[in-house]
Amino acid sequence: MQLVRTFQKRNLLLVLFVVTTVALLLLVRIWYLMVPGAGRLASAAKDLHERERVIKAERGKIYDRNGVILADNTPVCTISVIHNQIKDAERVIDVLCKELALEEAYVRKRVEKYSSIETIKTNVDKETADAIRAYELDGVMVDEDYKRFYPYNSLASKVLGFTGSDNQGILGLEVKYDFWLKGENGKILTMATAHGVEIPDMAETRVSPVAGNSLKTSLDVVIQSYAEQIANKVLETKSAKNVSILVMNPNNGEMYALANVPEYDLNRPYELTEVYTAGLSESELTAAKKTELLNQMWRNSCISDTYEPGSAFKIITATAALEHGKLSTSDHFYCPGYKIVADRRIRCHKTQGHGSQTFAQAVMNSCNPAFMEIGGRTGIENIYETFRNLGLFQKTGIDLPGEASSIMHKKENVKEVELATISFGQSFQITPLQLMSAVSTVVNGGTRVTPHFATEIVNNAGVTIKTIEGTGETDVVSQKTTEIMRTVLEQVVSEGTGHNAYVEGFSIGGKTATSEKLPRRSGKYIASFIGFAPADNPEVIAMVIIDEPQGLYYGGTIAAPVMAELFEVVLPYLGIEQTTIEEPDDK
Repeated sequence: MQLVRTFQKRNLLLVLFVVTTVALLLLVRIWYLMVPGAGRLASAAKDLHERERVIKAERGKIYDRNGVILADNTPVCTISVIHNQIKDAERVIDVLCKELALEEAYVRKRVEKYSSIETIKTNVDKETADAIRAYELDGVMVDEDYKRFYPYNSLASKVLGFTGSDNQGILGLEVKYDFWLKGENGKILTMATAHGVEIPDMAETRVSPVAGNSLKTSLDVVIQSYAEQIANKVLETKSAKNVSILVMNPNNGEMYALANVPEYDLNRPYELTEVYTAGLSESELTAAKKTELLNQMWRNSCISDTYEPGSAFKIITATAALEHGKLSTSDHFYCPGYKIVADRRIRCHKTQGHGSQTFAQAVMNSCNPAFMEIGGRTGIENIYETFRNLGLFQKTGIDLPGEASSIMHKKENVKEVELATISFGQSFQITPLQLMSAVSTVVNGGTRVTPHFATEIVNNAGVTIKTIEGTGETDVVSQKTTEIMRTVLEQVVSEGTGHNAYVEGFSIGGKTATSEKLPRRSGKYIASFIGFAPADNPEVIAMVIIDEPQGLYYGGTIAAPVMAELFEVVLPYLGIEQTTIEEPDDK
């Protein structure tokens, strides 16, 4: 019996110990929740009952070099519904269908959906939004928003790019500088019951949005507009696939214009232009086909597509030879109309030959045999060293997405034939922008430039917070080589194949090119011309590319006159003074 009592007493003590311990733990937990954890629990309770609606930030503007607005914002609204606050669902559905021109099934699905908030439509114009607000419908929210607006519609579309439904950058400068342009969204916080019903007489908490920074660019509306006007005229008259005109400051890489026609409407970027839908029936225009065509329409061929540069590349070959002491201005060449290289007979564009000629005449005549000899003298080691110095083995670094890289032979694979064809601009591919950047280095005194559009990031107070420059390594090309090439390329325009680019009163340097597209003998060509002025101290460089022109396709015949038409307006506009130059003979 004594043993039983002892056992019971021990059990009782154990129970009391357990109960006491649990009670103490509970008291400690309650104390923790009420004192140290009180703030966290209050915050959690608030979050549980707080409903958040976003206030979109105004996106920063984009300006041209003279302060003209290229990308702006227009006020719009977002219409949304909160299911638990709706008192008359049928009335809400009826009003939203009528005012927003939406299908009943679409609106009903969102109105009847059990969620904290459902967006019905974005980018609603203010007049329509005010009409919906006037109905005073419970559970219908009308919130301020902004929509991107481009005052010039299609101007520089493949440079500016556009934004998506959430106002985020999608293409072009809009996506490249999205971090700076987008701003910070604000929010409206309201208190609601556990059932999601807004608590009356509870003040809203409003966190104001912060507008994005603005972007100043080197684009010039006047030059861009004129370049597009000329390009569109050529596109029509030559029935070309596309036409591009690039205009840049060769001394700092600032891009004044990049026209790439046909352009598209930035305010309606998902609508295919007629040129892309011509000849297609509705059944052929599938979703996949439309996506393919949109990508083609948005594509900036000047930076995203590579091509064989043709004779314009002779500028680079000559530069390499001069830099490595393999060429002198007193050298002579003989052209019988072809050159035998290994087992190949590679002809000149002038099949009867140019005969005996100086280096300057070889450039003026754009003679292939002469440049095959120059390339052979220089050698692939020296040529590739110059390519590397001029940035031809890398992207230019332009501030646009989608830039392509050059396609070059591996040095060890370059034999006699490859070296010969490289020397006059065939058997490899670069982008038009890479060529223009490299030629800029040759004629500006030897400074590598990075083509770019952005020049400054400016905050809402008008203070510059970031400056963007495009000059890099100096002395890439010697001053002596620069002076020789400027003189020779001026003679190309005043006396040679580029005479159609001549503008009375101005000294212009340049080079023609006619490139046969792959596969060979397809009958498809690219005609181009690269020019700069003044020839002795360049302030502007430009390039014209005509892709697949119909009829005449020689660069000197159809691209050089376009350069003349461009420079007739652009040179005086930029304040470049005329010089007295004798007009070239009419050839």
